Amino acid sequence: MNPIRKILNVEDDAILIKMPKGMNGMKVEVSITPVEDELGVTEETIKYDFSDLAGKLTWKGDAVKEQRRLRDEW
Repeated sequence: MNPIRKILNVEDDAILIKMPKGMNGMKVEVSITPVEDELGVTEETIKYDFSDLAGKLTWKGDAVKEQRRLRDEW
């Protein structure tokens, strides 16, 4: 089953969680994390500089064979 993620506003120090049908009687994990943008950090304010990582990779070997090897590890 896929995780469920919801962003809620906390009012009166309480959160009401309505569970989806089919989860009755199941054990669930609840994690409370403050939303980053509420703390002044947003995707727009985070700018990554990858200029020092720019370059050209030289590959010696068969790239397709290596991809297949990595895929088959799963």
